[in-house]
Amino acid sequence: MSEPAATSTGQAGQGGQGGLRELSPAYFGLVMATGIVSLVADMQGWPLLARALLALNAVQYLVLWALFGLRAWRHPRRFFGDMVDHARGMGYFTMVAATGILASQAIVLLGDVALGFALWALAALLWVLLTYTIFTAFTIRGYKPTLDQGISGAWLLAVVSTQALAVCSALLAARIGQPLRLELNLLALSMWLWGGMLYIWMMALIFYRYLFFPFSPSDLSPPYWINMGAMAISTLAGSLLILNAPQAPFLVSLLPFLKGFTVFYWAAGTWWIPMLVLLGIWRHVVRRFPLRYDPLYWGAVFPLGMYAACTWQMDRAMEFGFLDALPRLFFPVALLAWLLTFAGMLRSLARQLRGA
Repeated sequence: MSEPAATSTGQAGQGGQGGLRELSPAYFGLVMATGIVSLVADMQGWPLLARALLALNAVQYLVLWALFGLRAWRHPRRFFGDMVDHARGMGYFTMVAATGILASQAIVLLGDVALGFALWALAALLWVLLTYTIFTAFTIRGYKPTLDQGISGAWLLAVVSTQALAVCSALLAARIGQPLRLELNLLALSMWLWGGMLYIWMMALIFYRYLFFPFSPSDLSPPYWINMGAMAISTLAGSLLILNAPQAPFLVSLLPFLKGFTVFYWAAGTWWIPMLVLLGIWRHVVRRFPLRYDPLYWGAVFPLGMYAACTWQMDRAMEFGFLDALPRLFFPVALLAWLLTFAGMLRSLARQLRGA
């Protein structure tokens, strides 16, 4: 008989506050958030900050792998039980996205194509294993929660992980020669298209849950910001494909489609920002839901950084030339959110150590 898994988003958020057994499957969101803030810092002309965050991110990535490995060894039934739980299982996709973001950092900030390729290969392997394990398990399991209990913004981590693979595939394709350049561009295009289709499927269910089921402050967990973040990283991947078009003839023929859908993704992500801000005000100001550290808050930091990155890249790929103000605005917002969440994490760890 397997150990019981948490069955609500709120419970999923407590991972990391109850010891190794309760470590949140979504904790690799820390690496995702740190990585994208690092990349945006480089885009905005802060190379020292970008590389300092890269060094920190490498340490965080290795520590989290050690903790996840230890959790799998000491609490295997809980570790794998979480993987097939509707409320917590999607958190494991942060492993894929974090690996992809770290690969992008290695390629862009270090110019290390070999390291980037190795991390890309690991991300691709994790994506295959987790995608078919989790979705197969969700399909065939006997007990399934109702829609309002089983789905949340965290489900869109499957989209984010797919688009993270598209991003690092496109970055590698721009820096690698034949015979892999065309293949990597085709893989990037395929993942970009699949991620978009997956977003449409999942967002329809999430939006239906928004409008036709009761919604309490505890239901509005931080991963709902991934509603926007999934569109932002889709925009980034599309922008990179546009820039890669001169190197791949089949992308040239698709340029009108690539440009149209890239702007579509960006516009959809932009629409979400005021909506999520209003819902956050309702949650914390009107309903006075306590604001305290939760590992899931990294899922709110990441979209802020990703929106700055995707807007900066799209502005250049589409040659608009008039969107520079948005990345300059969202970079300090993302950096401040990262600093506050990181401080909250350190405070939470200090409390655990004192308790131990």
